[in-house]
Amino acid sequence: MSDFTTPPYLLLERTSVRRVMLQVLLALLPGVAAYVWLIGPILLLQLAIAMLAALAGEALMLGLRRKPLALFLSDGSALVTAWLVALAFPPLAPWWLVAVGTLFAIVVAKQLYGGLGQNPFNPAMVAFAVCIVSFPALMSQWPALGLKLTLAEQVQIVAGLAPRIDVMSGATPLDAIKTALKLGEGSVDVPTLLATQDVFGNFAGRGWEWVAVGYLLGGLWLWQRRIITWHAPLGFIAGLSLLAAVLWLWNPLQFANPVFHLFSGGAMLGAFFIVTDPVSGCTTPKGKLIFGLLAGVVAYTIRVFGGYPDGVAFSVLLLNLCVPVIDMYSQPPIFGMKNDK
Repeated sequence: MSDFTTPPYLLLERTSVRRVMLQVLLALLPGVAAYVWLIGPILLLQLAIAMLAALAGEALMLGLRRKPLALFLSDGSALVTAWLVALAFPPLAPWWLVAVGTLFAIVVAKQLYGGLGQNPFNPAMVAFAVCIVSFPALMSQWPALGLKLTLAEQVQIVAGLAPRIDVMSGATPLDAIKTALKLGEGSVDVPTLLATQDVFGNFAGRGWEWVAVGYLLGGLWLWQRRIITWHAPLGFIAGLSLLAAVLWLWNPLQFANPVFHLFSGGAMLGAFFIVTDPVSGCTTPKGKLIFGLLAGVVAYTIRVFGGYPDGVAFSVLLLNLCVPVIDMYSQPPIFGMKNDK
């Protein structure tokens, strides 16, 4: 009987899971830097909380499974999950919410399925989906632009030592445009909203567009380093932007342009750091392209027509269910064998 191994499959010479994960963390740094510039250093505290929770959850489960702690704790996969959770959650979320989300990602979405290479769903997106369903109010409290808080004040909010007053919450660009169009019932239009509301910047959300640019630069660096391939990111960007372009051209007063959608919400983070997950995503080149394309279409559909302001997490989880079927029908022909018709 042949032995089968599970992804991730590393095709590069002199590489390892640890080295790949380290490069993923490095690729996230431009987006993290823009995030800290926009919101403040509180993000670094959230990253630290998520990393501690991830390592604690990983160590606990490895101990229960009698696995070597040093080998698996040092591969960096838990840290990547922790960073993705912290970057997906609101920066002023309570510390326990970030910790609970990260623990759920590591313990339930990863380790209960057998650890790295066994989980069928993206752990960070599972954490986001579970928390936004369980704690919708806390997961929707993003800091209002222009609200200047000192690091001490931000720490007090995260630690639960200061009241979470409404003035500290502001709508995200995606939420602002969806809510305004819904409440306006045809009396407002997208071009007017983009030109008059402070939450919008040059081509997406004010400030947040540069966070997306940071993720784009980091993702392109990963592609240049051959850590990821172009298939899934291109498919996701194409699926999201093509559907956005069709609806925008059909009715530009009620639908935002593709550039707005590409640089809003978690589009760029999803394109280069989520749909490219080698464990929960497709493994064949054609399968990766299909996976990314469908994930982009579903993400746009949820963020525009669904009940959540962004749909990246739910679209990825839905497509994770389809990975075995996509891979089965996108396998390249085996050399020397004929395809049965």
